[in-house]
Amino acid sequence: MPTLLESLYYGKLIPSETTAPQDPEYRQLSRQISESMDAWKSKLSEKDFEELESLFDLYQQLQGMELAASFAQGFRLGAGLVFEVYSEGSKQASH
Repeated sequence: MPTLLESLYYGKLIPSETTAPQDPEYRQLSRQISESMDAWKSKLSEKDFEELESLFDLYQQLQGMELAASFAQGFRLGAGLVFEVYSEGSKQASH
């Protein structure tokens, strides 16, 4: 079984593709969005609906950037906490 570092290096560790929110409302909201998009598709012309889809695509790109930044910040915070714990542990061991 590959290590986490090997999986990351070979591109097999992609948290954003395997993580789904566990909040019970997630599926309900997702379904509501799909139903709303279907309703707008029937109300708008094909061109107008394509423009709406383009707007949502831009929003998803922005959201993806925000999620990536949050992931990186969370990782840095976690690594900093581990570093601090080990640093404090080595200080206490030397006393």
